[in-house]
Amino acid sequence: MAAFEVPATWPAALSKRWEAVVGAGHASPVISGTRVVVHTREGAREVVSAFDLQSGTRLWQNGYDAPYQVNPAAQAHGPGPKATPAIAGGRVFALGISGVLSALDLATGTVRWRTPASSALPLYGTATSPLVDGDRVIAFMGGHDNGALTAFDAATGAVRWRWMGDGPGYASPVIAELGGARQLITQSQNRLVGISAADGALLWQVPLRTNFDQNSVTPLVVNGLVVSSGLENPTIAWRVTRGRAGWRADEAWRNQRVSMYMSSPVATSRAIFGLSHRNRGQFVALDAATGATLWTTRGREGDNASVVRAGDVLLISTTNSELIVGRASPTRFEELKRYEVAGSATWAHPAIAGRTIVVKDVDRLIVWEVGRS
Repeated sequence: MAAFEVPATWPAALSKRWEAVVGAGHASPVISGTRVVVHTREGAREVVSAFDLQSGTRLWQNGYDAPYQVNPAAQAHGPGPKATPAIAGGRVFALGISGVLSALDLATGTVRWRTPASSALPLYGTATSPLVDGDRVIAFMGGHDNGALTAFDAATGAVRWRWMGDGPGYASPVIAELGGARQLITQSQNRLVGISAADGALLWQVPLRTNFDQNSVTPLVVNGLVVSSGLENPTIAWRVTRGRAGWRADEAWRNQRVSMYMSSPVATSRAIFGLSHRNRGQFVALDAATGATLWTTRGREGDNASVVRAGDVLLISTTNSELIVGRASPTRFEELKRYEVAGSATWAHPAIAGRTIVVKDVDRLIVWEVGRS
């Protein structure tokens, strides 16, 4: 995938290349080469579709029956899907809200392997995105009080290992090397955990509970620290080490004033940028070394914001259908440009490559082009 080309000067308006009705859901689109892949719902079916990035021609679509009853508490978020597909090795890995994990051929959409729907689901449906690690794909399967973080063989779907210590949360796993060990770090239903990438063994854990079991902020690893947050929780950085007595996670810093809900932060080596749910949504920057608040905006930025970093620029897609371009600055929030990019709320992260920005709103895929400056 081509790196995003940040313009020297942002244009007054973006140029719409194409848009298409693709189905409901909040899974983020993914760009791979000359195509964009999206996972959505059409009625009682979940479908994975691939489009030509330049023309908008639909290249293929693969669907399956996926009836799902939305928890009344999550009615406003709809019946999904919510998990973003992963693409690697010529395959698309997509996890549906009812727990169906599919491996599809990127060129044709042909099913390589597929797991059945889960008999146990999280309270608000599956939302954790699969993660490819070499020849394995990692997905948090199962449901409330009955989960299994699982490594599947990417080619065959055979299970390599499972960790069954907790139900899944709604955040996605990340990979980092800490204490000399490659590990998967994720929020489960009740904890923040580090799991051995080699064999699925639990290395360390710390309690992490939120109101209504909504552990949905993907952990961030910056300068060797693991940063986590959650609804009505502080933002905390943990230092993970391995000694003679085994693994431990010690608190390095905490910021009691900044609390994140469903928006996952991004970072430079100096600062962490995200959306705190306080003051009806305010953008924040924290010092990556100390956790001190560097700046906040006034608030009312949106119910949620999906933040992507491209060099020294932040691309922030909000539930107000806006794309806000800001400087990734530790000194102040510097807004460079604000665009209207969708016709309804955007919960998905934008996908970026070259001069292209792909946005998914409630039911449409919209492809924008950044003009040359």
